[in-house]
Amino acid sequence: MRLLAAIGALAIVAAIVVPIYFFGGFLNIAANEPHFDIVAWSLEKIRMASIARHATDRPAVALDDPAIVQAGAKAFSMRGCVSCHGGPGASWAKFSEALNPSPPDLAEVAKERTPNEIFWVVKHGLKFTGMPGFAAIDVKDDEIWKIAAFVKKLPNVSEADYKSWTAQ
Repeated sequence: MRLLAAIGALAIVAAIVVPIYFFGGFLNIAANEPHFDIVAWSLEKIRMASIARHATDRPAVALDDPAIVQAGAKAFSMRGCVSCHGGPGASWAKFSEALNPSPPDLAEVAKERTPNEIFWVVKHGLKFTGMPGFAAIDVKDDEIWKIAAFVKKLPNVSEADYKSWTAQ
């Protein structure tokens, strides 16, 4: 009985303290302050599980077609992706260093994620990051699939190829 009373008292204290902590402004939400380790871990696990569950679209283009990959490189460059994620021979914009969490190196992401997952992230964006959803600015699925095709090939794209593909 004492154990149940202690659990009940702890629950009441938590029900009072937690809202005061969050809604009282005690939680520092500054982007230049790292998340608590448990929060960073939780957000990463939740993000990956959500992407895996929702990334069900099938490619509308031939992802291995060199013309599609090249068009994806051009769209990647024109849509500003290079500002946060860089590219072969292209530096990330200085402001991207201040994003929390940091934008991932897409050459690494490409090795770990399916084209469907890359497409879904580009189309819908990610909450709690700086990643916008391209569908919100009326980018068509066809173009997003091209970007996904390029990102998937990114680990093997040379600086020279990227520059020629993105030249105006």
